Amino acid sequence: MNKPLHHFTDASHGPSAKADRPLSPRVTAQKALEIAGSLQTSLDPTRLIELFSLEVAALMGHQGIRYRNEDLNLDVKLGRKARHACTYTLNLGDEALGKLTLRRNEKFSEADTVVLEQLLCSLLYPLRNALLYQDALELAQRDPLTGICNRSALDEMMHQEVSHARRQGSSCAMIMLDIDHFKDINDKYGHIIGDCALKAVANMAKSCKREGDLLFRYGGEEFVVLMRDTDRDGAALLAERVRSHIENTPWNCSGAELTMTVSIGVSVLQDGDTPVSLFARADQALYSAKRNGRNQVCVADPALQ
Repeated sequence: MNKPLHHFTDASHGPSAKADRPLSPRVTAQKALEIAGSLQTSLDPTRLIELFSLEVAALMGHQGIRYRNEDLNLDVKLGRKARHACTYTLNLGDEALGKLTLRRNEKFSEADTVVLEQLLCSLLYPLRNALLYQDALELAQRDPLTGICNRSALDEMMHQEVSHARRQGSSCAMIMLDIDHFKDINDKYGHIIGDCALKAVANMAKSCKREGDLLFRYGGEEFVVLMRDTDRDGAALLAERVRSHIENTPWNCSGAELTMTVSIGVSVLQDGDTPVSLFARADQALYSAKRNGRNQVCVADPALQ
């Protein structure tokens, strides 16, 4: 097991953590086992850091804790900032597990670091398992061709976004887009160029959406964008921006110059909506856009539940 290296922001330095270092008198071996056991109860990294923070707080006071893992885009912050900080770089073998920072108003003593480093040994394996699990979940919800979220992720996020809107009394909107005459691209150029076209549309839609908007590949040549806190006008504006950008952006796919258009349907959350009805109205609006000539945006009638 690699040593979890640490540094201090207050110019005092302690020794490196060692897995075989005995616990301080304040911490017994039984307590370390109890901590390891409690950390085995969750595969949620955020929950693990919360549990670890509670265990540390029971042994020594601290005002805040922060865990960062840039590879998985995790940044967990609990508590508040304080004058002194102690940061550990967590490793298990060759695996980098991120960085953990504890903050408190008093300096971290030599005895404190001994305790912390023993507790970190209890954290490493549960944290590694949780990160592997989260990575597997993310891969399962990622479209391998375009790199964006897939239909499974859409089903989950629709329920979350509708529930959020209900709790907050806010708005939620959806746009569904479909590449016009996509079969013709496959028939004329082959499926390799067709795959390139799908990736191009995903990239163009991604460049148009706002930071908080969620982009999914629903299936085939259909894509969906979920928009939190977005009303009818805002959703229609984004849809038109996506449509216009795709129409006016030629794309070179393996030597083939493609000019594509999309048809887009828009729906906005109404009273009594479910994720299914929100999706169904966007789907209806999409097919209306296709029936009316394609390369256009159609906003669903709110009365159509």
